[in-house]
Amino acid sequence: MIKKLASYFGPGTFVAAAFIGPGTITICSLAGVRFGTDLLWALVLSIIATIILQNMSARVGLVTQKDLGTAMRHIVKHRVLKGILMVLVVIAIVFGNAAYEAGNISGAVMGFSVIYAETQVSLGGFRVDYLPLIIGTICFLILNLNSYKKIENVLIVLVVLMSLSFLATAIITSPDYLGIISGIFSFRLPSESLTTVLAIVGTTIVPYNLFLHSSIVQEKWQGLKGLKAAKLDSTIAIGLGGLVSIAVVVSASRLPKEELSSILEMAQTLEPLYGVYAKYLLGFGFFAAGITSTLTAALAAAYVLKGCLGWKVDKTHPKFKWTWRLILLLGVAFSSLGINPIELIQVAQVSNAILLPFIAVILLFIVSNQNLMGKFKNSWFQNLLGILIVLFCLFLSVKSLVGVFI
Repeated sequence: MIKKLASYFGPGTFVAAAFIGPGTITICSLAGVRFGTDLLWALVLSIIATIILQNMSARVGLVTQKDLGTAMRHIVKHRVLKGILMVLVVIAIVFGNAAYEAGNISGAVMGFSVIYAETQVSLGGFRVDYLPLIIGTICFLILNLNSYKKIENVLIVLVVLMSLSFLATAIITSPDYLGIISGIFSFRLPSESLTTVLAIVGTTIVPYNLFLHSSIVQEKWQGLKGLKAAKLDSTIAIGLGGLVSIAVVVSASRLPKEELSSILEMAQTLEPLYGVYAKYLLGFGFFAAGITSTLTAALAAAYVLKGCLGWKVDKTHPKFKWTWRLILLLGVAFSSLGINPIELIQVAQVSNAILLPFIAVILLFIVSNQNLMGKFKNSWFQNLLGILIVLFCLFLSVKSLVGVFI
């Protein structure tokens, strides 16, 4: 069964696994509770934008046989500008992913706590949660396989099970299908919903996924013959991730319109309304989302360092392995000790908000470069779509920074 699934999915699964994490699920839950299905249009547009950018990134990897970090170093000639850009990327993604990892692992713990509440033990007067250590160990063993295909197979299974869990939850809640269609095509912007719209887009279009995708497509396919398969793979996998996000919004929209602070509260509210199965499906889905994002965030940080610092190593090299190990270890430590990762994640979001427009612009330059891409460079229509996405990313960046500092 896994082999059959693997024939339909590939590197796009890594992208879907990365952006469908605890942060995305939480944002979609809040969007559903507060605004019903009115903001589904923003989610659909962000998924389309993600597919476009990720397809460009995959094309860079397959045509140039360079990851995005290496291609960036190649196309940016000015030494000072190149140095500033590389430092910004490393800080935003590597250190940012360390902060996100704490949230990913904490999210997996929260999903498990829906099913089994007690996950803490007392040690010398301290309450220590042992589940992050177990989750971290599982992720370590998976990543330590050093096999793209084996890691891909694990992610495919988790993403499919996670998708089925959230879709089943949405169906159980007896959704308003006409309301869903209206929410996708109406482009309504209810009062005080702009921040939520920006959050939806910001948790879907993820800068580190562009680096990750350009690297792993080279491990799946050899050169140009993989272009069509990579495009289909990205569209299917990211589209499936979008369905998961939609399912979460739809499920949450069926709840009473009150403040929701966590997925645990959502699960507890679902149970008396739609039965215990809804609670367990939601809990497992959130647990799987935390696991998949934990795996991809650590791996992406290693690929970013490899490309941006020009390491001539493969994924079995100690430099590469210790990068993802350190990211994973920091996430386990913050989550186990109960350190609130919110401030760290806020810093990571600020750095990513600054980074995203720059990365999108440079990606456009790369895929439009005749010398690098040859006949596979962007068409005028692809560039037009890319420019529109860049402008929106810039708007997102400015609004995110204003929201933090003002």
